[in-house]
Amino acid sequence: MASPKISLKDLHSFHFNDRELFMRLVMILYRDPSESLLVMALWFWLQNHAHFTNAVVKISKTPNLVVHSLSKEASTCLKCLQSKVPPMANPGGQDMPLTTLITDRNISFQIVYQTRFTMISGIKHYLNNVCSIVFADILLQLFPGRSRILLNSTFGAITVVPRTLDCIIPTKNGPLDSFWFLNPVVPVDDRTLFLTFSKGYPVTEADVIELFNSKYRDCIEDIHMVPSTTLDHSLYARMVVRDVSTVDQILSSSPIAKFRINGKHVWARKYERRDQHF
Repeated sequence: MASPKISLKDLHSFHFNDRELFMRLVMILYRDPSESLLVMALWFWLQNHAHFTNAVVKISKTPNLVVHSLSKEASTCLKCLQSKVPPMANPGGQDMPLTTLITDRNISFQIVYQTRFTMISGIKHYLNNVCSIVFADILLQLFPGRSRILLNSTFGAITVVPRTLDCIIPTKNGPLDSFWFLNPVVPVDDRTLFLTFSKGYPVTEADVIELFNSKYRDCIEDIHMVPSTTLDHSLYARMVVRDVSTVDQILSSSPIAKFRINGKHVWARKYERRDQHF
């Protein structure tokens, strides 16, 4: 069966409020375009995955001064996601008070940090599969001649392709209200952890599987034990889990998590590909 299709013109109509809000951010409020892309992607994620119902519509109905303040709160939330240090508890209880007022939903930076890798992966999905298409013509006005827009080391870059309004774009789900797949396939790198072991205390692949599958319910999709050039056992491994939320569970807001299996230590941290350039 052929994939359902939709024209770019129809997409622009469907995302009219989103496009208008993005243009207000970058052309009226003169907010940084790269940061504004991240802000829009964060708002999309909150709306579709954190029960911030109609968040973008509610934000778009506010005056420019309020939109500016809301985008500053969103930028602070994004900085929290990218930080290596967990946030301190807010004695006042509200980390994004204006956002809470407008959307009727509270958001805690401590909760955000506990789900940071899930959120980062989701935001990247909206950047690459929504913003790069729906805002492409606006971005090409802001960055003429550029097809790749760098964001930062956490969110990478997006590719912008010029398209005519009658361009047909294949969809995965058909109807407009489900055009943007809400449970996308998460890239392997986003679901990969880097494991280290102690020299002289051999940890086997079976040990790793027993340790993590018993703690996190059959979570392992793949594991690669990196051979040592000088020892008869591995000192490192890359482990891919089935769901990005498991990365958050394993690390539990820490950069490194420590485990013990059969008297041997295992350290886990988020895998970062070394050949990335920004």
